[in-house]
Amino acid sequence: MQDMLVRLIGLPDVSLEEARILKKEKVIFRRAIAPEKHLVSNWVLAHFGEYWQSEVEVAFSRQPISCWLAQRGNEILGFACYESTARNFFGPTGTLESERGKGIGKILLIKSLESMREMGYAYAIIGGVGPAEFYEKTVNAKIIEESEISIYKNLIRKS
Repeated sequence: MQDMLVRLIGLPDVSLEEARILKKEKVIFRRAIAPEKHLVSNWVLAHFGEYWQSEVEVAFSRQPISCWLAQRGNEILGFACYESTARNFFGPTGTLESERGKGIGKILLIKSLESMREMGYAYAIIGGVGPAEFYEKTVNAKIIEESEISIYKNLIRKS
């Protein structure tokens, strides 16, 4: 998997789409807060695994917390983190399979990238990209050539 680079100036305005999702799907988007760390961490573990759980826990150590959530009522539908694995890195991010295709991932991505822009970054790195087409289409991200060997190269893996 390669890394991607995204320009943070000129991100798409998703406020109308966010309002539509709120009205139609009853989904709200917000930054996570400290008292729910254990709930978010356990949810990520159950749906996306231990590695992403570790990264989410790092996001909760930041101030402000560098994790955005999508929720309907008391149910978490998706999350997006930034500055978990490395400075200026976006990810991990995930949406429940049953909720994909509704624009939730797009809103979480943009909210996170806007937060990174507010920190003073002009560009962000999306590390170890899976769905490159999604990032190309949504935020015009570009593959970073020769980035196959990345920060994750020597990641300790379960045997």
